[in-house]
Amino acid sequence: MDLHGWERRYRSGERAAEDFEFAPAPLVMETAEKLQAGRALDLACGTGRNALWLAQRGWSVTAVDGAPAAIEVLRRRASERGVGVDARVADLEKHEYQIEDSAWDLILMSYYLQRDLFEPAKRGVVPGGVVIAIVHVTEAGEKPTATRLGRGALRSYFRGWEILHSHEGKSHDPAHRRAVAEIVARRP
Repeated sequence: MDLHGWERRYRSGERAAEDFEFAPAPLVMETAEKLQAGRALDLACGTGRNALWLAQRGWSVTAVDGAPAAIEVLRRRASERGVGVDARVADLEKHEYQIEDSAWDLILMSYYLQRDLFEPAKRGVVPGGVVIAIVHVTEAGEKPTATRLGRGALRSYFRGWEILHSHEGKSHDPAHRRAVAEIVARRP
């Protein structure tokens, strides 16, 4: 789905309600609970299920999404919960948001695939910082697409990094039914 499709979906209320029927991505919770709270960047954050959870646990969170309706929902929910999230509208595919080098303790790309974001995300975390990436992957007989990586491809983006977690297969997130690749990688 393109950005206009996501905007329509968020404006309809369908996706915003759907996002909050579920807790944050299990991998985000499992990983962040082991880290000291710091600065986190949530790319393609949607309505912020992960960003809000991190902020409620003391993280200083910047959340970016290209759909203004999603950011409106995130800002409203942050206000209702009394937490601060720096929520920004920016089309990541048009590079409207620049990831600052060595600025983040945690960068999250959850269920969003944009291959040219991996390198800026890797540069964006401080030494010892962590990148969490969760993407959909192809099923048997499918070819990689703009929104799905081929099996085994995600790990190749993090050569030379300490791999803290790697999984391919069934998603452990009830919000997603397609096969996924997950990685938690620490910058050397």
